[in-house]
Amino acid sequence: MPKSHKHHLIIECFRANSGIYHVTQAQWAAAARRHKALGKRVTATIVWDRDGIDKALKTADMMITVNPPRERLRERAPRLKWIQNRGAGINHLMPLDWLPDDIVLTNNRGAHGAKCEDYCTMALLMLATHMPAFMAQQHARQWKAAFSAPIAGKTAVVIGFGDLGSAAGRAAKKLGMKVIAVTRSGKAGKPADAAYKVSRLDSMLPKADFVVVATPLTQKTRGLMTRERLALLKPGAALINVGRAPLVDYDALRDMLNGGKLAGAMLDVHDPEPLPADSPIWTTPNLIVTPHVSCDNPRYMDLLLDRWFENFARFAAGKPLLNQVDRKLGY
Repeated sequence: MPKSHKHHLIIECFRANSGIYHVTQAQWAAAARRHKALGKRVTATIVWDRDGIDKALKTADMMITVNPPRERLRERAPRLKWIQNRGAGINHLMPLDWLPDDIVLTNNRGAHGAKCEDYCTMALLMLATHMPAFMAQQHARQWKAAFSAPIAGKTAVVIGFGDLGSAAGRAAKKLGMKVIAVTRSGKAGKPADAAYKVSRLDSMLPKADFVVVATPLTQKTRGLMTRERLALLKPGAALINVGRAPLVDYDALRDMLNGGKLAGAMLDVHDPEPLPADSPIWTTPNLIVTPHVSCDNPRYMDLLLDRWFENFARFAAGKPLLNQVDRKLGY
């Protein structure tokens, strides 16, 4: 493409989505100024509802979205070459049989680690110091002392060691904990003290004082933490889920918390979301619910646009894009 060519980008900001995932015209203009040379080569159309998307698709080269149109996509978008998923997970888009072979799909992995590290630090400390029980006692106006040992020296088993898992590992390590990573390959970089393949998960779980579930949701990881695997955890262990809800058998987790077989849990991901008001999860003892906020911050879309422009430089130069999704693995 000659440098004078103007690329057309669609930014999907449906009003039903949370406001932190919206991009205003002013936000886009500011991002284009931060990347001045590249910004001059892009015309952006911000779409706020489904009604406006078909007209924009007719001339779009690129799209930023969380829910791309799938039916007859090539017919409706003859020029489309690149879809940027707004988040890291693409389990909601699988299988990718709707995606034409010549359209590249990228995700936003690598953007969530800093916030996730803060969240996991908080979660580990809250669970280690009986805060779920103390919060329940406060609402019941009860005074029951429960003492806890220092968290240093305890063991965190982190399932998945990508952006989120590594963040959980950093959180545990700075608290003086031992970090065991469980990954598909059996390999993990710092700050893991040891790494094992997922086939060794059953032998790692009894070692855990804390389990942090941070792996992507795929066909192979769905239901990974079964009732049988949760039963391998020692009394007093706790679980944190920042991945996806279907990775863990929540009914079994509730049973173990109700029976006092686990010390506590903090769940940031749920199915469905929002969590229904009549869900028994709300009233499960020693369980803290957070509304899918562990990894995003109010500047999420500003940061995404900066990362997008970095990749757009590669797109405009005909180079391979970063964060391309593996169509078979689903991440």
